[in-house]
Amino acid sequence: MQLLKTFVRNYPWQSLILVVALLLSGVADGIGLSALLPTLELALASGDAGPTNDITQLLSNTMNQLGITPTLGVLLSIILSAIVVKNILVFLANQRIGYISADVATGLRMSLLRAVIASRWEFFTHQSSGALANSMATEAWRASNAYVFGVRVLATSVEASVYFAIALIASWQATLLCILAGGLVFSISHVLVRMARRAGDRQTKWYRALLSSLTDVLSSVKTFKSMGRDRVAEEVLTFETQKLRSALRREAVSQAGLESAQESLLAGVIVIGIYVALVVFDVGLAIVTFMVLVLGQTLKRVSKVQKLYQTMTTFESAYWALDRTIAEATRAAEAPTGARTVELERAIVFDRVSFAFGTNTILDDVSLEIPARHITCLVGDSGAGKTTVADLVIGLIRPDRGEIRIDDVPLAEIELRAWRQRIGYVPQDNLLLHDSVLKNVTLGDPTLTEDDARAALAAAGAEAFVERLPEGIHALVGERGTRLSGGQRQRIMIARALVHHPQLLILDEATSALDAETEAGICATLKSLSAELTILAVSHQPALAEVADRVYRLRAKRIERISNRAATTAMRA
Repeated sequence: MQLLKTFVRNYPWQSLILVVALLLSGVADGIGLSALLPTLELALASGDAGPTNDITQLLSNTMNQLGITPTLGVLLSIILSAIVVKNILVFLANQRIGYISADVATGLRMSLLRAVIASRWEFFTHQSSGALANSMATEAWRASNAYVFGVRVLATSVEASVYFAIALIASWQATLLCILAGGLVFSISHVLVRMARRAGDRQTKWYRALLSSLTDVLSSVKTFKSMGRDRVAEEVLTFETQKLRSALRREAVSQAGLESAQESLLAGVIVIGIYVALVVFDVGLAIVTFMVLVLGQTLKRVSKVQKLYQTMTTFESAYWALDRTIAEATRAAEAPTGARTVELERAIVFDRVSFAFGTNTILDDVSLEIPARHITCLVGDSGAGKTTVADLVIGLIRPDRGEIRIDDVPLAEIELRAWRQRIGYVPQDNLLLHDSVLKNVTLGDPTLTEDDARAALAAAGAEAFVERLPEGIHALVGERGTRLSGGQRQRIMIARALVHHPQLLILDEATSALDAETEAGICATLKSLSAELTILAVSHQPALAEVADRVYRLRAKRIERISNRAATTAMRA
């Protein structure tokens, strides 16, 4: 029950309220049940008989002390009142369970989100977006279900304990005999519980694999359809789907088997007990009826505890898998940064910077200067290290040797979050949301208004075409911006980068997929923007090199400054 202990530790006050409500409901249930035996004796007695057992004696004495006559009507009223009070308390407990369940799922999702966002860039790039989406959705939901069923195990255990205590008072011999027989039944059926746990572990594994593959396939649907290879997309997911199906079927078999086996075996225990009590020991009908009800309810609840525990085990692995993911992301958190802030007024300087991914050296003793309010263009072959330079400027990765300075302040001494808030970033891929133009520009930032978005669209040269859309700035752009042209998508991306008024605009191959006319228009826009902000462009295209104020070429792990003409000639060659 380590999972339940973990939840109780994380939600102590909510759990305390829950346990108190469950205990009080158990007490109310016990009072109502205790009144049942004298009620049966009164109903079945042929004459005026005194108390015949400990329960009847205890209840009779208590009622006499309170000045209440234990008549049939009074006893039935006690039973009814106890049932009502119990159900009210159970309602409050179930409500609390629902609240904590929602808190558990939300808390896990937010913990994962914060941990992943705060992790080092190298860690993040090794994660599957589909697996992370599965953790946020499926695993968090299954983990909260594990909590719900774990708490219900606790609640049902409380109820079973109450029935067990009352049965002991009525006849400890019969109770112990019944419990021993029931224990044997539960030991036999526990193999089905272990089967459910293994099925749950497999479900967690294959849900994660399936969501990871599904995300990759959906992002490549156009490629599959364009080449008439739809069936290939289906086959990519078949293996994980079949494995998940197998795990779900094993869970269904274990749950159905436990239900059938328990009911049959426990019914046999009760039937044998009735026969022994009536025939062998000649016990009175009222006591036998009462014991059948009490022991039947006791075994029923113990049986329910095992079923709930079985269900909990199928969900439990999702919690531990999610917990491991959060722990891994937390351990991979970005190292603490400095506390200084800067305004980019003069230049960004690389001073003999070297960087390697493992044993693969990307930059070796590189020095360059990116002057403020100018366009600096980085050119070179694929894999030469252009994007690495941009990532180093952003602070996503740290140099192995050398130093990066912003206006003579080492980047290691600067508070990275504050520095990144001064950067506008435009990636190569058109990462647009399936939402409105407005939402794509502001990304839902509550501090940004529609006027801010319109100003950014105007600065990016996108205002005219946005106004021509049927719903203007509120028009949907489609999945990944498919309702817009490549140039329109790129201008919205630039507007997104400009809306928070950055000091540095970084474009990472942002014009590589555009036609010459569209690219020329965006280059003209960037040239006009350079009067107000610093622009660092990573490009294979000659158009950006032509409008740049400074061009650097990366080659053989080194960097050199070249003329615009040399850059454009090399790229056209």
